[in-house]
Amino acid sequence: MKAHWIALACCLSLPALAETAHPLLPGYAAQARQQDPAFAGFSAERGKALYYAEEQRNGKTMSCTTCHTADPRQAGKTPAHRKVEPLAPVANPARFTDAKKVEKWFRRNCDDVFARECTAQEKGDFITWINSLK
Repeated sequence: MKAHWIALACCLSLPALAETAHPLLPGYAAQARQQDPAFAGFSAERGKALYYAEEQRNGKTMSCTTCHTADPRQAGKTPAHRKVEPLAPVANPARFTDAKKVEKWFRRNCDDVFARECTAQEKGDFITWINSLK
């Protein structure tokens, strides 16, 4: 009988192991709650929408895909034709591991594409989505 309980406990804990949150998300969640007390969590769908959102900048259509390609698991290219390593952690495990670098690139890229700083909600949504890619 004891073996049955052990087996049941192991099976019930598997979903928790499968959905381990990204280490940067708790910080973004705290910031998002400060920015919006109605914050209800991150959404991979909103993160995906942010990645593909298009904006007009200096007469050109810009989006994250402008440099990172429609498939973030592939290498991209800047407008100056410099190589951009894959954005998705599944293809480039070094991505989204250094909080300072993550903030630097969010600040720079959000300004380049959206002409503004991204919110904590948007950053968390994006990381939730990009981290879910297989």
